[in-house]
Amino acid sequence: MGRILAIDYGRKRCGIAVTDPLKLIAHALETVPTAALDAYLADYFQREEVETVVVGLPLQMDATPSESTRYIEPFVNRFRKQYPQIPLERVDERFTSKMAFQTMLDAGLKKKKRQDKGLVDALSATLILQTYMQKQV
Repeated sequence: MGRILAIDYGRKRCGIAVTDPLKLIAHALETVPTAALDAYLADYFQREEVETVVVGLPLQMDATPSESTRYIEPFVNRFRKQYPQIPLERVDERFTSKMAFQTMLDAGLKKKKRQDKGLVDALSATLILQTYMQKQV
């Protein structure tokens, strides 16, 4: 049984979240510099069985692709060529960064910790993964 891995792809860094092997719980894994993402995934796939990869789909309020799409699509295409055996799904990521920030506020994190953009990215990946998992039920 493989895990589901989610990526909140960004120009500078990518938040990574993953499920447990039973696919019951989503949790933030870490934040990786975008330039190192391909190597990170290759290493992770060697160590862990991944059943599906979920990548955030950046949309504007009117559901048209946002400007960020042009940075993400090359990665998505490269991934599909490199790992044709791993299904790649897309999930609307509107509001995930705002929701991640609100989650940090609700958790009572201090201002310095809330300014950690890597933490926001990892939490955003977790929210993308949770959204995907809820749609599978």
